Amino acid sequence: MNAKVWLVGAGPGDPELLTLKAVRALREAAVVMIDDLVNVAVLEHCPTARVIAVGKRGGCRSTPQAFIHRLMLRYARQGLCVVRLKGGDPCIFGRGGEEAQWLRERGVEVELVNGITAGLAGATQCDISLTLRGVARGVTLVTAHTQDDSQLNWQALAQSGTTLVIYMGVAKLSEIREQLLAGGMPARTPVAMIENASLPHQRECRSDLAAMEDDARDFELKSPAILVIGAVAAAAPAHPLWERDVPASATDQWTHG
Repeated sequence: MNAKVWLVGAGPGDPELLTLKAVRALREAAVVMIDDLVNVAVLEHCPTARVIAVGKRGGCRSTPQAFIHRLMLRYARQGLCVVRLKGGDPCIFGRGGEEAQWLRERGVEVELVNGITAGLAGATQCDISLTLRGVARGVTLVTAHTQDDSQLNWQALAQSGTTLVIYMGVAKLSEIREQLLAGGMPARTPVAMIENASLPHQRECRSDLAAMEDDARDFELKSPAILVIGAVAAAAPAHPLWERDVPASATDQWTHG
């Protein structure tokens, strides 16, 4: 049997958001290497597979990436079907690209299976459309956590005119706020902070750029959470446990048609 590894996106947490292709890969799997943020309910699709937890969480004890690489390679070379099951989408801040490259350089067949990313699912669950005609013509996905601690071009992001969706930003709210304000983004820009996207215990805090750090503290915002920054965050009725009044100025520029 040819060695093969599937790099599969399990989606943001709701097991019903799993794709049919992901289900097929799980059914074929002999070994499933599962991340911390994956809902274990999806394992019903691979009842006979060996399941190995290889969690990686910021600020927590994590499985070393080099060990994960070697483990995938070991089982693949045994001729087994291996699924590396990741939260969200494997190629949206999920190391899918680097894992695929590492395995292919060693002669292992790899197939990537997309999953719904948390930034999209969380926004949708809050009735936020990341792009909206007359409000936002694009969306930019960024991570506040970089491997080498390099700085994003915050000024360019602040002036992009797109909806910003920021992953792994809870610990860096102060920096995000300061950098976007310094880059020229208006203080009253609407913000939605969404915790545990798509899960039954999802929570949403509506705020604006100037107040988001204080509001997040009062709300006791915790990871995993995503930030949606832009006019679209005020373009839908809020239904959270906590919300700030949306400034009328945030909607003055909207056009409809």
